Amino acid sequence: MKRVAIVGCGNIAKVHAAVISQIEDISLVAVVDTVKQKAHQLSLAYTNGTAIIYDSLTDMISKEKLDVIHICTPHYLHVPMAVEGLRAGINIFMEKPPAISKEEFDLLVKTCGLSEGNIGFCFQNRYNPTTKALDEIVESGRLGKVIGSRAFVTWRRDREYYSDDWHGVLEKEGGGVLINQSIHTLDLMLRYLGKPTKIAATMSNHHLPGEINVEDTLEAWMSFEGGERACFYASNAYVTDAPVILELEFEKGRVTMMDKQLIVNEQGKDPKQLCCKSSGEIGKSYWGAGHFECIKDFYSHITYGTEYQNDLKGVANTLSTTMEIYKYIRE
Repeated sequence: MKRVAIVGCGNIAKVHAAVISQIEDISLVAVVDTVKQKAHQLSLAYTNGTAIIYDSLTDMISKEKLDVIHICTPHYLHVPMAVEGLRAGINIFMEKPPAISKEEFDLLVKTCGLSEGNIGFCFQNRYNPTTKALDEIVESGRLGKVIGSRAFVTWRRDREYYSDDWHGVLEKEGGGVLINQSIHTLDLMLRYLGKPTKIAATMSNHHLPGEINVEDTLEAWMSFEGGERACFYASNAYVTDAPVILELEFEKGRVTMMDKQLIVNEQGKDPKQLCCKSSGEIGKSYWGAGHFECIKDFYSHITYGTEYQNDLKGVANTLSTTMEIYKYIRE
C-alpha cells in the first residue's frame, strides 16, 4: 500500500484526491494546508477524516513515512516544496506549471538527479481521448506530415478569481493566461511540432488593468526547424469558459480538436467527425478529462518502472517555450 499526501487543499486538490480514492493499493494518509479548515474538509470528504492534517510540509515529512506527495499549491511554492520532498527521497507528483523560471526548472533537474524519488507533472490533456485519437492520425501518416497549427483558448477569469494573495501577482503566479490557463494547449501544440526555432509574441491586460500585473491575453507566433508555423491565442477575459480549439494542418488535410470531438478534413473526402467520449470524468470538463489516466500512469511508473511521458524530460520543451515567449515579450 502506497502512502500518499496532498499539500495544498484547494479546488485542484479535490481532483487529485478523487483520483487517488479510485486507484487500488494507494492510501491518502495526510493533507497539508496553512488553512486548516481546507485540509479538514479534504480529509473528511475523501478519507472520512482519517488523513492526518498538517499546516507544514516540513512537519509532515518529519512525521510521516510517505511514498508520494501531490503538490497542489500556488505556483511559486511548486519547486521549493518538490525539492524538499525529493531531498527526503519521496516521489513527487506536481500540478502545472513545472516551474515559474528556467532557474527553478534547472534546480528540479539537479535535485531529482540526486534523489531516490521520481517526479511527474499533471499535463492531463495528453491523456484525453481526443489527444489519443489525434496521436493515431499523426502516427498513421495518412494525412502526411504536420505543417502547422493554430490554437484558441478563450476562458473567463473575473475579479473574484484574483481575490487571493497569489493569482494575478507576477512573482507568485509566474505569469497569467499563458502559464496558468493555456499551458496545456501550448503543450499539445508542441507535442506535434517539436521545439520552436523562432518566437514572436505580445501580451496585454485588457480586463483588469491596474488590479493584476499578469497578462489576461497573449498571442504568439512560432516557427520550427522543418518550416512549420504556429499561431497561438489565449485570453481569460472572455464571457465564458469556451471549448479550446486546437487545429493541425497536414500536407493532405486538416484536423480540428474541439471539446470531445475531432473533425477530420482529408483531401478528396467528406469531412468526418469523431466523438471521443471519456468515462468517469473528474474535474471541470473544459480542463480536459485525462486526470485519472495521467495520475494512474504515474503510479505505474513508480511501481513498475514503466515509462512516463510527463517526466522532467517530457515537459522540458513546454516549460522552455513558455519561458521563451515571456522572455521575448518582457525584453
